[in-house]
Amino acid sequence: MFWQKKKKVTPYDKTAKFPVIRSSICTGEQVAGFKDRESGQFTEVMLLRNEADLREFMETYAIEEDEIRREW
Repeated sequence: MFWQKKKKVTPYDKTAKFPVIRSSICTGEQVAGFKDRESGQFTEVMLLRNEADLREFMETYAIEEDEIRREW
């Protein structure tokens, strides 16, 4: 529609980082972000409260579901 903003794809450096979802075992909280391949440093991007948030993360950064790693 006219009032909806068009989703903007934000690129990330696929050679230096990979997408990760960190999940808490105790609370079940999930955070999406990127982990540096060399240093292992995690950069938090957004909190995932439901499947819609996960889809938004994947659409924003043009990520396929099989590319995402999960960490606990």
